[in-house]
Amino acid sequence: MTVEIINKSHHPLPSYATLQSAGMDIRANLSEPVEIKPLERKLIPTGLYIALPDGYEAQMRPRSGLALKHGITLLNTPGTIDADYRGEIGIILANLSNEPFVVNDGERICQMVIAAYEQVEWQPVEVLSETERGAGGFGHTGK
Repeated sequence: MTVEIINKSHHPLPSYATLQSAGMDIRANLSEPVEIKPLERKLIPTGLYIALPDGYEAQMRPRSGLALKHGITLLNTPGTIDADYRGEIGIILANLSNEPFVVNDGERICQMVIAAYEQVEWQPVEVLSETERGAGGFGHTGK
């Protein structure tokens, strides 16, 4: 698949680290470092603008290394970039640790996965079909 992209940052285009990677690293595009205090959130610019084809979204996901080592995550995980959005991609980082975290220009802050989706057409009914699980919810299968 080919996707149009504008890169207003001075960093390379997002790319896959390996042949079987699902996500591409997305980098911060900053004029100066940004500190995120414990339990604080900040919108981090990327300098990237994309035009996805109809039927696709870009999912923004946390990086496992930042999450494990520093408690840094994305608040709306996965964040969705819709196919009709043409603005700059911004990443909402949150610091869940007890220590301040500094985001530097060019730092890999999240992963972007391109995924297909379908839109549904609702069919109102009075009763849903039966399944083995039924209405069993959170924790219904035990430990």
